[in-house]
Amino acid sequence: MDFNGTWKVYSEENLEEFLQVADAPEMIVKMRKEVKPVIVIEQNGKDFTCTMKTPVCTKVHSFSIGKESEVTSVDGRKFKCTVREEGGKLIAQTDKFTSVREIQGDDMVETVTAGSVTFISRSKRV
Repeated sequence: MDFNGTWKVYSEENLEEFLQVADAPEMIVKMRKEVKPVIVIEQNGKDFTCTMKTPVCTKVHSFSIGKESEVTSVDGRKFKCTVREEGGKLIAQTDKFTSVREIQGDDMVETVTAGSVTFISRSKRV
């Protein structure tokens, strides 16, 4: 599993619905509808640093496979989660959502499910 690199989001499905279910403030919902972020992933064995860049803000979070870490959401809320690796996929679960990040061909696909809403983000390496 090679997630290393800079990824540009080119497609997002159900973004607005997902952000509403996640109780994101209206300002964040509006901003994210208009902006496709760039994601930089640095992977060193089981240690990862993910940086999400938009013109408005940059968010960085680090985690190690199998260890609990603190993650900050787009709107600044903090929560704990543990990421595991399963069949080349990175899977993060909290009490509010499940995120699965995987490489499909030349794309990185992240599928996040919160309640009955599934958000899918597709990115290409740049």
